[in-house]
Amino acid sequence: MNRPLLIAVVVAMVGLMLAGSSLFIVNQAEQALVLRFGAHRATIKEPGLHAKIPFIEDVVRYDLRLLALDPPDEQIILGDQKRIVVDTFTRYRISDPLKFYQSVRTETLARAQLAQIVSSAMRRVMGQVMLPSILSDERAKIMQQIQQEVAERADAELGIQVVDVRLRRADLPEETSQAIYDRMKSERERQAKEARAQGYEWGQQIRARADRERTVILAEAQRQAQIERGQGDAEANRIFAEAFGKDPQFFALYRSLQAYRHALADGNTTLVLSPDNEFLRALGSGPKVR
Repeated sequence: MNRPLLIAVVVAMVGLMLAGSSLFIVNQAEQALVLRFGAHRATIKEPGLHAKIPFIEDVVRYDLRLLALDPPDEQIILGDQKRIVVDTFTRYRISDPLKFYQSVRTETLARAQLAQIVSSAMRRVMGQVMLPSILSDERAKIMQQIQQEVAERADAELGIQVVDVRLRRADLPEETSQAIYDRMKSERERQAKEARAQGYEWGQQIRARADRERTVILAEAQRQAQIERGQGDAEANRIFAEAFGKDPQFFALYRSLQAYRHALADGNTTLVLSPDNEFLRALGSGPKVR
C-alpha cells in the first residue's frame, strides 16, 4: 500500500471516529443534558439524532417516562397518639433535568431523597389528624394535601414533577392489633356471659310463671271437676230416688242383682252364707215384681 493511500485510510478512520463521537441519539423515552467540561450547554427533550463536540462535551441521559417509587412500610404517630403502619406509592417524572443533575445527578440518590420528602410530608400531615379520619372519606383530602406538599418540595429541590401520592395500606402495628383483638375478645366474652345470665334469669321467670299458671289451671280444673262430679252425683241420686219412688220392689231387686254381679264378676269368688242371709234374699222367694 502506497503512502498516500495509507494516509487517506487513516484520515477516513479518524473522521469516522470523530463523527461517531460527535453524534448521539436520543430516543422517545429519554431526555439528555449536553455538558461542556461539566457546565451545562443544552437540554434535549426531542427524540432524534443530535451532535456534540467530541472529547469536550458529554451527554447525560435521564428517563422521560413516568416512574414509580415504592418505599418500605413505616410507622407514623397520628394526632390522637395512635400508631399506624402505612404503605405508600408515588408516581413522578423528571421535569427539569438540569436541576435534577445539579441536585442529585443519579436516579438512585433522587429516589432516596424523594422517599424522605414523602415520609416527612406524611408524618407532618398525618400527625395532625385522628385515626377515624384516615378510615373515612377525609382520607382523599389528607392524601391530596400530602401530594401537594411533596410536589412543591420535589419540584423546588430535585426538579421532579410528582404526579400522584397514594396510601396503599394503613394498618395498626402487629402488637397493637393483637392487643385490640384481645380486648375485643374479652369484651365479647363479657357480653356473652351477661347475655347467658340474663337468659337464665328470664328462663327462671318464664318457668316460674308457667308453673304458677299450671297450678292455677289444675286447681281450677279440679274445682270444676268436683262441681261437675257433685252435680252428676246429685243427678244420679235424683234419678235413683225417682226410680225408687216409682217401684221400690223392682229397684230393690235391681240393686241386689247389681250387688251379685259385682261380687261374682271374676267367676272365682266363693261365698259361704247361711240360707237365711239377707244377701241371698233375692235368690229365695224374693220380692214380688208387679
